[in-house]
Amino acid sequence: MRKLLPASLFFLLFTLVVSAQPKYEFRAVWVATVVNIDWPSKPGLSTDAQKREIIDILNLHKSLGMNAIILQVRPAADAFYKSDLEPWSRYLTGVQGQAPNPFYDPLEFWIEECHKRGMELHAWLNPYRVAQKFDDPLSTTHIAFQHPEWILKYGDRLYFDPGLPQTREFVTDVVEDIVTRYDVDAIHFDDYFYPYPLKEEFPDTTSFALYNRGFAAENKADWRRENVDITIKMLNDSIKAIKPWVKFGISPFGVWRNKTDDPLGSDTKAGSTNYDHLYANIIKWQEEGWIDYTLPQLYWQIGHPAVDFELLANWWKNHAYGRAMYIGQAPYKVSSTSNIKEWTEPDQLPKQIKILRSIPEIQGSSFYSSKWFNGDLLGLQDSLRLNYYKKQAIVPAMPWIDNQAPQPLVKINKSGRKLKWTPAASENEMDKAWSYVLYLNEKGQKFDPNSAKYIYTITKDREIKFDRINRKKKKYELRISVLDRLSNESRLSVPITVKL
Repeated sequence: MRKLLPASLFFLLFTLVVSAQPKYEFRAVWVATVVNIDWPSKPGLSTDAQKREIIDILNLHKSLGMNAIILQVRPAADAFYKSDLEPWSRYLTGVQGQAPNPFYDPLEFWIEECHKRGMELHAWLNPYRVAQKFDDPLSTTHIAFQHPEWILKYGDRLYFDPGLPQTREFVTDVVEDIVTRYDVDAIHFDDYFYPYPLKEEFPDTTSFALYNRGFAAENKADWRRENVDITIKMLNDSIKAIKPWVKFGISPFGVWRNKTDDPLGSDTKAGSTNYDHLYANIIKWQEEGWIDYTLPQLYWQIGHPAVDFELLANWWKNHAYGRAMYIGQAPYKVSSTSNIKEWTEPDQLPKQIKILRSIPEIQGSSFYSSKWFNGDLLGLQDSLRLNYYKKQAIVPAMPWIDNQAPQPLVKINKSGRKLKWTPAASENEMDKAWSYVLYLNEKGQKFDPNSAKYIYTITKDREIKFDRINRKKKKYELRISVLDRLSNESRLSVPITVKL
């Protein structure tokens, strides 16, 4: 265990009586690539250096108990993968349009390495951002040169005009390309739809005049919201038509609307909201079934006077509408030098996890962002590894996509402490064996398959060699189930006795 600050050491010892952990829980980390926030650590690294950083990131988060990575693959109308539609990202090589040399496909490598570790890869895209700075040099092949009429300058940045049917089609083409060619587990958008408002008006007068669909000028905000609605529904329809098992999730800003503006809103005083300022009617998408999960960014402390974490978590739980609801958490704010008292306390994020686990409608969280786990988080890493995430968790199932359990194992061979098993064959992608849950209990002890307590491991392997648990070689019962890629679980195998 690494050296801890006295306060965090006290908290860790206080919490080492491991709290009950859910069998199913989404445990994710965002890996941001825009301006090299998380990966690669700087542009222009060699291919080998980039791959080493990927391996280090994944090994760290696997050791902490995470089961999903949300990787930014299209930060600004560019690509961290081989694309015929958009140029290679400048954040990868230092020059937009320049491929890695020696060549490799970063997204493909991330997916392979995530899946090896039994982790999901959610491909994170920004739909409308074209350039972080309007004077950033763009690749000569960039879509902005082919269709300058699609591009708007707002503040210091460039954006696609969301009011144009052509830009919605283009964004859909980009997503379809990724889903078709890569084995991603989900497509993920964050909070950036229409940009956060500046003093100047967003310059979409021309597209409104051409494509207002009958909206009056005084209802332009409703028109903007409908533009985003159309995009979201198009994307979901396209994703599911290509690969029905690929999830579609949105991570919105943490406040939909304030109650002062809408009786359905939260009792908060947020300066910006999804509905009023980003034109993203997120709860409509969840209610309509256009998305599979919502992951609101609740990057505030418990008890915040304007946007309280606990109040908002309980508000969002009421808007799951039978779909998945996860919560975004903010390790980047944890610091012994923060000027906000709560973020100097080592128990802030663990207390948030406890709150989320007390709300049945919320099934996990994601942390922003990866690089902060390399530093001092006041003992958070040890609290996760040794307590809150000590047991592996299964990514929650999504029965509206698929509720058919896979076939159980057809064969298990045992030789001493070694076991090998064979899954049933299937032609249907959603019925194929994806991973395996091994349950272990001391012989004679009551076994509960619904309790994470008995999960020994969740693995992609089809064999295992057990280590000794004690010197007395006690007898244990082992059961194995099959998970498909949407976390439906098969019937358990009959118990096999092993001496460990």
